Amino acid sequence: MPTITTAITDLNDLVWGTPMLIAILGSGLFLMLSLKFMPILNIRRGFVEIWKGRAQGDASTGQISPFAALMTTLAATVGTGNIAGVATAIVLGGPGALFWMWCTALVGMATKYCEVVLAVHFREKNGHNHFVGGPMYAIKNGLGYRWAWLGTCFAIFGGLASFGIGNMVQVNSMAASLTVSFAIPAWLSGVCVMVLVGLVILGGIQRIGAVAKTLVPFMCLAYVIAAMVVLVVNYQAIPDALLLIFDSAFNGHAAVGGFTGAAMIAAIRFGVARGVFSNEAGLGSAGIAQAAGTSEDPVTSGLIGMMGTFIDTLIVCSMTGLAIICSGVWSNGLSGAALSSSAFESAMPGAGNYILTTALVVFAFTTILGWSYYGERCWEYLFGARAILPYRLIWVLIIPLGAVSQLDTVWLLADTLNGLMALPNLISLLVLSPVVIKLTQDHFKQR
Repeated sequence: MPTITTAITDLNDLVWGTPMLIAILGSGLFLMLSLKFMPILNIRRGFVEIWKGRAQGDASTGQISPFAALMTTLAATVGTGNIAGVATAIVLGGPGALFWMWCTALVGMATKYCEVVLAVHFREKNGHNHFVGGPMYAIKNGLGYRWAWLGTCFAIFGGLASFGIGNMVQVNSMAASLTVSFAIPAWLSGVCVMVLVGLVILGGIQRIGAVAKTLVPFMCLAYVIAAMVVLVVNYQAIPDALLLIFDSAFNGHAAVGGFTGAAMIAAIRFGVARGVFSNEAGLGSAGIAQAAGTSEDPVTSGLIGMMGTFIDTLIVCSMTGLAIICSGVWSNGLSGAALSSSAFESAMPGAGNYILTTALVVFAFTTILGWSYYGERCWEYLFGARAILPYRLIWVLIIPLGAVSQLDTVWLLADTLNGLMALPNLISLLVLSPVVIKLTQDHFKQR
């Protein structure tokens, strides 16, 4: 077993190494330049389209509203990465990692926009007469059947990764947090989550969308307000914290206490890696949910979809990072969720830890819901509609196992497969970018 773990660790380091991060960041920059910074220039319109997208729309054009589709995407992306991932990036890369996380999000908006545009443009109807889409369908219908194997690779990577990164790892983090903060046994957490998730996902994307559009806005707003309390308590430290972030981004930062120390390259590496892990721009997952939305215009769907990256990283992750740095706990030797919890507890003694734990639990729960749909569409692409019900049952039944198991190897394997999803997706994005540019130009000319 140690040999297998070592092999997976080496593969993970290769998959998430500097070449992959350059590929994701470089592709995003290329797409942003090709679109002439349209995503950044249309952030306001993105919020307007989100508001307008609350209407259900014509059932013949999709199963859920564009707003519910975005909330399903955010359900999958706003998770432990926004709490533990940001803290880990700051510990390993210094405060400057937050700056590079922002840069990743800005170019990631172009990546996410293109992913959604292609997913909606090349979507098709399945055996149940429902729209399905995503990188695998964009590859098959956009690049042709000679490249269908590439779409199959994406579906295999995504389908397998979903059980780890979207299910077992999430419930394991949730159960561990509840055990530490509220002394709730891990097995009990697993059983309760299994029941709740089963009640939702067995109802399909309509029920997932309904829960997501109710729960996700509330959880994001509540978390941001809690983080703002930390900032208000430490308001005098905000200017120095911002200066520290920008200085550390380009100069690195010397070791302090338990802080491991980092040069500029480490700040870039961990900022980009944790940013991608959090918002999933470049991995192709967002298009899977948006393809189910009731939208006849791929560009409008893309404008809505790109806002998921803005909300996830530039708002939620930023609040976590600023809370950690402004409170001064970033160099206290802790890491992950414990560091974020320390920041909240310092501003709200006796309550901060419980607030952070509650946020982590809700974030992890919604991630399980969002990723269940991603995995379902991947397995459906591979084996047809007959795979849907067995997949849902297996998804629900392994939740208690994830809650009580030691998942170091599972986490490494799932994280590796998650990274491999980017390879076929980035190829399709770059090759099909002229299609996106043409659709975008036509859309804005008509307006």
